[in-house]
Amino acid sequence: MDKRGEHLSWLCMFWMLGGLYASFTAWGIIPHYGWGFAIGTEFQIHSWRIFILVCLFPALAALVGVIFMPESPRFLLESARHDEAWMVLRRVHDTNWKAKGEPERVFTATNIKTPQTQEDEFIEIQSDTGTAFQRWTVRHMTMLQQVMANIMSLSAPEFRLQGLFLVIVWFCLAFSYHGLGVWFPDMIKYMQYEEYESKVKVFHRERVEHFHFNFSLVNQIHREGESTSTFFENCTIKNTVFYNTDLWQEKFKDCRMENTTFLHPKKGCHLNFEVENDIVIYMVSFLGSLAVLPGNIISALFMDKIGRIRIIGGSMLVSSACTFLLLLSFSQGAVICWQCLFYGTSVAAWNGLQVISVELYPSSKRGTAFGILNGICKFAAILASSIFAAFIGITKIIPIFLAFAALVCGGLVALKLPETREKILT
Repeated sequence: MDKRGEHLSWLCMFWMLGGLYASFTAWGIIPHYGWGFAIGTEFQIHSWRIFILVCLFPALAALVGVIFMPESPRFLLESARHDEAWMVLRRVHDTNWKAKGEPERVFTATNIKTPQTQEDEFIEIQSDTGTAFQRWTVRHMTMLQQVMANIMSLSAPEFRLQGLFLVIVWFCLAFSYHGLGVWFPDMIKYMQYEEYESKVKVFHRERVEHFHFNFSLVNQIHREGESTSTFFENCTIKNTVFYNTDLWQEKFKDCRMENTTFLHPKKGCHLNFEVENDIVIYMVSFLGSLAVLPGNIISALFMDKIGRIRIIGGSMLVSSACTFLLLLSFSQGAVICWQCLFYGTSVAAWNGLQVISVELYPSSKRGTAFGILNGICKFAAILASSIFAAFIGITKIIPIFLAFAALVCGGLVALKLPETREKILT
């Protein structure tokens, strides 16, 4: 019990590792258009498809882990599988003693409170119904009634107030976190677009013949132009996309290419080349995922020392201050810095919230309560993503104010939750 919060926090850290894996592979794979390959003449595997294939590996690893993960002892007892439940409990006991570095002890239990099983009910169903479809219907209707009864039990007087507080905190934290998660990269892209538009020159349907360029071409777009016998010699070409042109790399003699891409007409599904080659956005996503690491480590080490409530409330209030200071950010670098700081401070609230959500409910209601809270989290994320994305290019005051208000509200409500650091789970 003295290390329960810390161990749960270490487990939550694997969520961050998954985000690091996704953002790092996206940064390393998607911008490289030339990494694609063709299958036949019609279907082409581009870099973003390779990224999706790479993301398949953690999903397969998770599937393997689920297959070998032991079942819940409580579920086994409810299913009248007592021997299997005993084996799982003994495995947990032996693992814990090995981790402590002390001599192993024989696992003994004088009394195990067995939950009410459903075996008798299912035997009655099988004997009273005739066809397989009737048995299937009765069994699943009974299971549905049990689920609904379990959901309704969460509104019992002993869970009602703490459940309401948890719903508010989960919603506020998810609304601000996922809303700003959409707002940060979109805002950086918009700032890049504004900077580019202020400098770019567009040339439409121009024709160039027998002309010698002895000056630099910077921030220019040449659309539907024509050129004859064009060659480049001793040039340095930076950050350029040759899209749908007849300029091949052989026409560049003694030239130095920096972040230059040649895109020719191809069949198949392509991403927009402006988005595909926007390496900065993928780098920003990776930095945001990496910034979570210090907050994860600190929150795990102090979860059982200062308590869940202080970590949740303090983290959300500090994050709200970071959000408010976004109003003073007028450059891409400043937005990236505040993004990293926000992610680094808010992750402690996520860890504390998941720990306390597990500890507040008894075993019979823990899974149902946690599932409902995660559903509320997803709803808040969808709502925030829609709202925050709508204000890109219009104003940044409203998204920042909404995130700030949600974090302050959630942080203050979190301070009203009961502390579960010394609670014995039932």
